[in-house]
Amino acid sequence: MRFFSDNAAPVHPAVLAALAEANVLDTAYDGDAWSKQLDGLFSDLFETDVSALWVPSGTSANCLALAALCPPHGAIVCHREAHIQNDECGAPEFYTHGAKLLLAEGLGAKLDPAAIRTVLDATRNDVHQVQPHAISITNATEYGLVYSPDDVAAIGDLAKAKGLGLHMDGARFANAVAHLGCSPADVTWRAGVDALSFGFVKNGGMSAEALIFFKPDLVAATLYRRKRAGLLLSKGRYLAVQILALLDDDRWLDNARSANAGATLLASAAGDRLVNPVEANEVFLRVSPQEAASLRALGFDFYDWGPGEARLVISWNQREEDIRPLADAIAAL
Repeated sequence: MRFFSDNAAPVHPAVLAALAEANVLDTAYDGDAWSKQLDGLFSDLFETDVSALWVPSGTSANCLALAALCPPHGAIVCHREAHIQNDECGAPEFYTHGAKLLLAEGLGAKLDPAAIRTVLDATRNDVHQVQPHAISITNATEYGLVYSPDDVAAIGDLAKAKGLGLHMDGARFANAVAHLGCSPADVTWRAGVDALSFGFVKNGGMSAEALIFFKPDLVAATLYRRKRAGLLLSKGRYLAVQILALLDDDRWLDNARSANAGATLLASAAGDRLVNPVEANEVFLRVSPQEAASLRALGFDFYDWGPGEARLVISWNQREEDIRPLADAIAAL
């Protein structure tokens, strides 16, 4: 009955089992046997050599990536509704030591090259204005829309032409890939992405996310930033094993497909109440306060997104029998 957030979902049993198996003596920090597997496994997944670091949260992944791409005197172009703008309490500015976020527009929290150019063209190339150094996009977006490989490549081409780094906030990257049915490589480095925050907590993990670098020169300084920020955990193997458990047998994709399917089920009941197309595991509905109250009176929990709107999030473990009652209740409004 709870559709408030996939952050509240249970931990996948395979992750709990992996944590128990790792509960033995091993090397501290990231020198353990599990952490040492991450580069190779992610390199296989992305079909190119990458560097993969575990971190304890999506915010830390985003901030370390942005600090690698943008100096303190620079700026990062992102959507006005981006998580780094509205939901990270100024952490990107803090961890970059002062870099500015330049806000762009776009339907469904999705950027395109024209929206980015509007921001870039408004910035004079002189010492009195902060200069853009990076672009950050979110896949899937805060409104559940997905960037296709072509969408990302169009932004990647612009970033390359302007000499800007490109970061992807992939808190729901698994849901985006599951929707697209493409190779993870096609929607990241092949399309121009330099750094990816690969989310696992929303998709069955407990407390581990992966920061993926597609450019080797971004890694060395990030290792020091991670330590300096207090994010190099002593028993890092407990983060590494969570990621490994979800990569094993493509659990990360299976979990995302299940969550996406649940959202599609809700969308089919919503009709013209949908605010945006449903492409991942989030559903945004137009509902009056009275209708929202009636759904809550039936025991359904969800987030009031804005005036006349509600957000419903399907988690990896929710099955059709869990979701069908809500779908029926929405259809009956």
